[in-house]
Amino acid sequence: MSSGAILVVDDEPGIRQALGEILTDEGYTVTAVGSGEEALAALAREIFDLVLLDVRLPGMDGLETLRQLKAAGHRVPVVMISGHATVEQAAQAVREGAADFLEKPLGLQRVLVTVGNVLERSRLAARLAEEEEEVELTGVSPAILELRRQIHLAAPTDSRVLITGPNGSGKEVVARLLHRHSRRAAGPFVALNCAAIPSELIESELFGHTKGAFTGAVEAKRGKFELADGGTLLLDEVGDMSLLTQAKVLRVLQESCFTRLGGSQEIRVDVRVIAATNKDLEAEIAAGRFRQDLYFRLAVIPIRVPSLAERPEDVPLLVETFMRELGSRMGVRPKRVTPEAMEILLRYPWPGNVRELRNLVERLLIMVPGEEVLPEHLPMKPAETKGFWLAKPLPLRQAREAFEREYITQVLRSCQGNVSQAARLLGLERSHLYRKLRSLGVKVDGAGGGG
Repeated sequence: MSSGAILVVDDEPGIRQALGEILTDEGYTVTAVGSGEEALAALAREIFDLVLLDVRLPGMDGLETLRQLKAAGHRVPVVMISGHATVEQAAQAVREGAADFLEKPLGLQRVLVTVGNVLERSRLAARLAEEEEEVELTGVSPAILELRRQIHLAAPTDSRVLITGPNGSGKEVVARLLHRHSRRAAGPFVALNCAAIPSELIESELFGHTKGAFTGAVEAKRGKFELADGGTLLLDEVGDMSLLTQAKVLRVLQESCFTRLGGSQEIRVDVRVIAATNKDLEAEIAAGRFRQDLYFRLAVIPIRVPSLAERPEDVPLLVETFMRELGSRMGVRPKRVTPEAMEILLRYPWPGNVRELRNLVERLLIMVPGEEVLPEHLPMKPAETKGFWLAKPLPLRQAREAFEREYITQVLRSCQGNVSQAARLLGLERSHLYRKLRSLGVKVDGAGGGG
């Protein structure tokens, strides 16, 4: 059986019905409308894999509809249909961005072959475009080499993966690499940031809804699980999901099926779920904010992404890579970072991780007037990045306490106050670290101590 969502645009009800039946029998999900205006409205609401668009339509004709959907930034492939096709019409449609052209009367086999070929070309192009994106782990540190090894082992399987790590460390990059090197690479990669969606809307985003399911649901909509069928779904910031939604996600993981909001028909999907979070889910479970059974379902293969503070030896290579990539995109020459400036970057704790470093390189490319980046061009001061030092000798016990206080404070800062994560980096039990913090007089924000 085939898969994909197809929008049929034709003013003849008989054609809409016939195409809908043919394509539905082949496993496609079909939405049919009768005008160009309705087509543009549908494309604004929902993601489609292909559009079958009649040339002659009431009001806005097919070619104008094609122009407007391309101008709006829709990348969906379009196959034009006409009962009065001419060579010039076909050529014009291709010039306007159509992927193919079908003539009426529509032969069953011709329609299915054309749809299959266009969808396959589109998926291949999307895969190649994804591979050209910055989906790489840059670095030569032991931490990155170990992370690559884990990805290499986990990617070919269908097992669920739980990716943990601080904000900005590259969790989504790891998820995309897992998808790229999996057997599902030709399928879709769909990501949902659970923290960015209001709790009252997240179920609709995940499972979709039927027309009239709630106020404002003027059309049926497919959810992320349905859109990711045959591919990979990334549940980013899964620790921010409500307990009610967690229960419903757990059911999908157990049974591989769900119903849209307001619907009664069960929809079966084949999706590999990857979850990511910057929270300590075990601490969230202890606090009653995360379901233990869902955690065990998600964390079949746990992968932790190291903070940039854990791999400072990668900073020079990351700076060079970002200079080259961002400079090429912006049309400016990469700048040379002087050894003095690089020393400051190497000593800085990078609380924002790789994302913070990338943003800094972009700022330097724009704001530094010359060819070299000097220490005075950096927003961090050298004093903020120096290692431990003493103005005068102290007894060994006091010196050790002073060093521990400074070092632990720096690690906590790099973890944004997350005590559980800092404990892992320091090789301590969380309870031991709490005792150490109290003995050293280091205060920790209680909100950040557990998650």
